[in-house]
Amino acid sequence: MKTSNDERYRQIAKKIVHYRIRKGLSQEELADKIGISKSYLSKIEAPNSTKAYSLDVLFAIADGLEIDIVQFFMPLENKE
Repeated sequence: MKTSNDERYRQIAKKIVHYRIRKGLSQEELADKIGISKSYLSKIEAPNSTKAYSLDVLFAIADGLEIDIVQFFMPLENKE
C-alpha cells in the first residue's frame, strides 16, 4: 500500500516533536537555534499539518536536534 506524502509529513512531524522534547527544547528555542520562525516550526510540527518544507529545513532541524536526518525516516523505538 502506497503511503501518501501527507502521511509522510505527519510521521516526520511526530518525530521532530519527539526528538525536540527529548532534547529539552521548546519550539522557540529550536526555531531560534536553526534560524526559522517559531510559527513556521509550529506549522511543521502540527499533527494535522501537511506543510511542505525543503530538505534544507529538515537538515537544519536534524542538526539543531543533534541527530542524523535518517532518524526522521526510521520507526521510533519504544525504549526511549
